Amino acid sequence: MALIKQESEDIKIEEVFSVKHEETEEQTDLMPLKEESQELNNMQDEHQHFKTEEKSIMRIHTGAKPYTCSHCEKSFAHKQTLKDHMRLHTGEKPYTCSHCEQSFNQKRNLNVHMRRHTGEKPYTCSHCEQGFAQKQTLKDHMRIHTGEKPYTCSHCEKSFAQKQTLNSHMRIHTGEKPYTCSHCEKSFAQKQTLNSHIRIHTGESPFTCQQCGQSFALKSSLNSHMRIHTGEKPYTCSHCEKSFAQKQTLNSHMRIHTGEKPYTCSHCEQSFNKKQNLKDHMRIHTGEKPYTCSHCGQSFARKSTLNSHIIIHTGEKQFIGRKETFTCDQCGKNFSCKGSLNTHMRLHTGEKPFICKLCGKSFSQKGNLKAHTSICTGEKQFTC
Repeated sequence: MALIKQESEDIKIEEVFSVKHEETEEQTDLMPLKEESQELNNMQDEHQHFKTEEKSIMRIHTGAKPYTCSHCEKSFAHKQTLKDHMRLHTGEKPYTCSHCEQSFNQKRNLNVHMRRHTGEKPYTCSHCEQGFAQKQTLKDHMRIHTGEKPYTCSHCEKSFAQKQTLNSHMRIHTGEKPYTCSHCEKSFAQKQTLNSHIRIHTGESPFTCQQCGQSFALKSSLNSHMRIHTGEKPYTCSHCEKSFAQKQTLNSHMRIHTGEKPYTCSHCEQSFNKKQNLKDHMRIHTGEKPYTCSHCGQSFARKSTLNSHIIIHTGEKQFIGRKETFTCDQCGKNFSCKGSLNTHMRLHTGEKPFICKLCGKSFSQKGNLKAHTSICTGEKQFTC
């Protein structure tokens, strides 16, 4: 019995081995077919990819944009471009800078950003060899050399080299002021103007004069200040050829020739060619005297009057025996005494600080008031 059982087991093993061997042979026979099938699939994938690429390239010529955004209905020629665009709506920013952890919605924006850390500037101007981190910045820069201004304002037809400059300019026409100060809620059309304004609140004065150490909140203020040291007067009057260090001073001077007086007193309707002259005049009505003598406490409406008063205390005779002359910045007339210049200035400012208590008439000089008072009172000033 044991012998029969052993033979039976041997036969079973042989049968199993035979079946497995047949399966192996069958699988071996199928290998070339599988490889051939896989190769065919790869060829089909490559063919499909080629057809897809061919279609994408053709859209450049046909202008077809089959991929449409479900949020804003904007269309795109490529599916990947639509995916990138969708992140504007979802807010997704999957690309993060390893240096500063700033995130971006597109990989190419991260690549451009990285140049800030690496200092790489791969785009070079062929005219001046200046380097740029972005290709578009180079294109914008090139217009400095070519003089090209492709962006034109539809309102005034003024042209600009950069689209961003046109966008800023358009706010002059629209009145839009999108940049608001977080301190006082004042709004501005330009971001740079807001940044400059913020320094009023922070007290920051980052622009320092290398000659005297005085600091300024605005670079333009530093540039104007530097003319004190250089003596430069680049702004020349076309009427009398007098030159000025500041453009604003030239504009004020021009009103002498034009007769323009844009600043009007709200109390008496008297007009002035300078804003500061109006401010000085207003003190006649308000009674304000902001300039106080440190010696006796007496106050004055004008700083020049305070300076003249201080001589009483100091005993300094500033204008005696000196060859220095005092020049009117309005008409160029010279005076040997500063007080005479101050009196003369009232011809330009229209200020009449001496008021008759009887009839309210005003005068620019104290002597004229005295002469007028004698008419009102009937008093004869000069007796034979």
